[in-house]
Amino acid sequence: MGKRKIYGRIDLNAPQVEHSLAQQGHDVVLPEDIPPASTLVAFGQNATTARNFDFSPWYGSGIDPITYACQRQIERFLAGQDTQVEASTVGSYCLKGMRNFLGYLRLRATELGYGLNLADIDRDLIDGYLGYLAGQGLVISPQKQVYDSTKSVLLALGQRGLITLVIAGDAATFPRNPFPNSNRKLKGETSLPKAQRQAFAAALKQAVMPIWQDDIPLTSELLAYALLIVALHTGRNTTPLLEMGRECLHAHPKDNSTFLILWKRRGHNTSKVILRGESTNERLLESTPTVKINVEHLIRRVITRTEPLRAEASHDIQARIWLHRSRSNKYCGQVNTLSGRQLEYAITKLVAEYELTDTDGQPLRINVSRLRKTFANRIFEILDGDLATTAIALGNTPQVAGRHYMAAGEGAKRNWRFMGNVMVEELLAHTIGMTYKTPMGRCSDLVNGQYAPKREGATCINFLSCLRCRNYVVTGDDLHKLFSFYFRVFTEREHMDKRRWQRDYAHIPRLIDDYIVAEGLRLGVFKLAAVETARERARIEPHPFWSFDVVSRLEVFA
Repeated sequence: MGKRKIYGRIDLNAPQVEHSLAQQGHDVVLPEDIPPASTLVAFGQNATTARNFDFSPWYGSGIDPITYACQRQIERFLAGQDTQVEASTVGSYCLKGMRNFLGYLRLRATELGYGLNLADIDRDLIDGYLGYLAGQGLVISPQKQVYDSTKSVLLALGQRGLITLVIAGDAATFPRNPFPNSNRKLKGETSLPKAQRQAFAAALKQAVMPIWQDDIPLTSELLAYALLIVALHTGRNTTPLLEMGRECLHAHPKDNSTFLILWKRRGHNTSKVILRGESTNERLLESTPTVKINVEHLIRRVITRTEPLRAEASHDIQARIWLHRSRSNKYCGQVNTLSGRQLEYAITKLVAEYELTDTDGQPLRINVSRLRKTFANRIFEILDGDLATTAIALGNTPQVAGRHYMAAGEGAKRNWRFMGNVMVEELLAHTIGMTYKTPMGRCSDLVNGQYAPKREGATCINFLSCLRCRNYVVTGDDLHKLFSFYFRVFTEREHMDKRRWQRDYAHIPRLIDDYIVAEGLRLGVFKLAAVETARERARIEPHPFWSFDVVSRLEVFA
């Protein structure tokens, strides 16, 4: 069934005629009543704490035409004209972009000794603005955010003909890439390791328990803990969770399942997550199986407890689920909805009360973005490395999921760290003797080896652990198997994101070439001719164990 196109509502009362073009040439003629009667722009209820922005500080400082045009453009954005952007995004245009840009223009006008007009916005001015941002002491990422916010407003002005846009060439209004490699300088969130994830889940479970007792007040902290559980189990983003509506749960055709439907502002679309009901026979498919609270039941409990508050809530938040009475001095008793700032406070309180720490003993850093990555990697692990299905669970494409969410398994680096060491130790110790053949090489003890089951009559078949096992050895006769595995690693590049392969697996062939084989040649254990012959044979005719998917992809690296 095709999707129905949704048309945004446009405020017809928004300013329509803000300028005109002179009959001769393309000069912009603005109205004479500058500044306008109202210089305060209201954003209304949105996903951030920003509610308005006042342009009055920049009027009367020699940049009135530009200030006026920017204010009217912001008002057009809020009215749904020119492009569809959320109120929170428009707020960032003002607080990040306009505040810095107009401040720079005021300094430039003072330095030049005359006022600036819209015609003065050119490449020279933009280059000066970039230099101004660099001198504010900001790192690259915040500079880029401020510049992008400014550029969005100026581009809209250019598309309407208020400023002249030069698209290409050295005189292009906007430089092609003013912040090269900025993405490499920004370190994203990482998923929680298993031990930290379990500790956080256990603390969260205890902290949210009072929500089931009717005599305990429904505070913002208690609601925040409930939201964190939903985030932990669904991997959704912060804004859709904070704006979760009371009609978010919908029937699912499968028994014992429910749809959780959230609205995604950026994509102007819905995000669907399947919640599974109570089950005594199987655990929930969740990011953290240690938390046994049923998410659907928890959401329904929150809806029930906040229902009496709807009548007192303002019209724009009546449909929200996270309603509570404010305890602040200024708004005490007023019904509000959970905000991002309150969520951050609740997380800080939870970490402090339950003494949650990371591997360095520092307070554990928790936010919804990190829980989303934790969810993604947990699903990836449960599905045995199925990137496509993991991407569907996240609501992303496989390319985005692989590049921004997937990380190497917790044991991957530890496992591969031992591979070269074990092989070289065996070669240096000259302990190669009576061994048993395996798909990876040879084993000195199949019954009592490091990863053997150590049960009477049981033989070790855990071949995927050979490379980190102290009983594993390799001789010249095993080079065909070793290089077959070597080339199998290369084939895995086709099944994952290129950057991830480069980051997590590209070192393996180099390790075999530069460490294991090179050391064997130096000690005389391997002959150069034998190495080249085995390498070419493995390329054309790999060992049967490594030529077919007899095991799941990526399980090789587990």
